[in-house]
Amino acid sequence: MSAPGDGSKRPARLFTPDFLTELFQNPLDPGYADAAARRRQDPASTAGWRGASARAVAVVVVAAVGFLFAVAYRETMADEPSRSQARAALIAQIKQREAETDAMTARAARLREEVGRQRDAALSGSQAARLRNLEAGTGLGRVRGDGVVVKLADAAVQDDGAVNGDSAAGPSRVIYSDLQKVANDLWASGAEAIAINGQRLTATSTIRSAGAAILVDFRPVTSPYEVSAIGPRSLRDRFDDSRSAYLMRRVARDTGLSFEVRRAGDLTLPAAPEPRLRYAQPSVSPSPSPAGSGAVGSSGAGSSGPGSSSRPSGGVR
Repeated sequence: MSAPGDGSKRPARLFTPDFLTELFQNPLDPGYADAAARRRQDPASTAGWRGASARAVAVVVVAAVGFLFAVAYRETMADEPSRSQARAALIAQIKQREAETDAMTARAARLREEVGRQRDAALSGSQAARLRNLEAGTGLGRVRGDGVVVKLADAAVQDDGAVNGDSAAGPSRVIYSDLQKVANDLWASGAEAIAINGQRLTATSTIRSAGAAILVDFRPVTSPYEVSAIGPRSLRDRFDDSRSAYLMRRVARDTGLSFEVRRAGDLTLPAAPEPRLRYAQPSVSPSPSPAGSGAVGSSGAGSSGPGSSSRPSGGVR
């Protein structure tokens, strides 16, 4: 130990920092610094290892995805012949049923005309005329006259599959409610007979949708839709002022639908099919039956006298 006055230097005292001081001064683990030093010394090897790993992972992922696509394509192509055959068979059945329905409808129309001729020959002129007027009014008879034709069509489709018009404004296809509104406003405007694509409307007719198809009395109709109506000369002017005409013009302007109203002369609307009555039944003819007490004969049957009354055994439901 040297005296204070001598010229020798005293060694500096070293203090070991505590844990918290070391943590704040050197926040990173020494292993990170060692790894960074190794990368600085040999950067090519590290980058090459990382690139090789990434390429290996990418190759594995691409191979797995390609294998899945190959399996899915094989399964799809294996089932395609059966699906194509089933689709072709269904299309053939639909066309066959439509042809049979059209043939039966034409035969029913011919038979109805024959029945009408036989009926007119059996009845008097006034009764036959009354029946013809009733059939025309109820839609069960063919009618001719001047009127209006309302034509609606879906929006045109471009070559790339896009639809002309603004799809955000509404559907670009005619829907069943459009035909309902047009038919109802034609009735309200004074129409005496209406048909949609040749399907005559009656008091029991229905206009509804089945998927993307529109059915009129369970018969499909396709675009363009022609709603033909026979009525007075004021029919077109009154229909032009209706709410459905205003709405359809606005929808046609916004979505690209086609909507047209024109006068037509000498329209011929076919008769509607014969309706199936579900609730109405013919009345039972009244027949007399004994109601009062009378003399009983040897056979046990009661005989009604002049003062006895009779009542019908049946009635009208």
